Amino acid sequence: MKNLFLSICAAAVLASCGAMSGTSTAKVGKSQPSLANTKWTLAENVKGKVPTLNIEGEKINGNAGCNNYFGTVKLDSSTGDFVAGQMGSTRMACDNMSVEKNFMDMVGKANKYVLTGTTLELYKDNLLLLKFNKAE
Repeated sequence: MKNLFLSICAAAVLASCGAMSGTSTAKVGKSQPSLANTKWTLAENVKGKVPTLNIEGEKINGNAGCNNYFGTVKLDSSTGDFVAGQMGSTRMACDNMSVEKNFMDMVGKANKYVLTGTTLELYKDNLLLLKFNKAE
């Protein structure tokens, strides 16, 4: 009975690993569609205003949940590289500043992107940091 249980567990683990290979992480570091002149809304439910990401040429801006932010971005669609820099923002105080702080930290740490249809994912190497839906 113990061997049967272990066999079932091992099969479940192997099946889940196989299913994961089809996810977006398999596309990290591969050629991606261009992000030029696109607008995105964070896909996660957050308290307060939902953060946004607007990409216009080599500049990014949007709202981080409270304050508006701006910065530069270097994109390479042939490798899916995403590097945000020279970030700045307005300085209003809001109730839930942790959402904004976490959002800005993640944008600054991202080094790869994967664009699949109307979904944009930002990664630090193979670790998913942020997921966005295309804004209308």
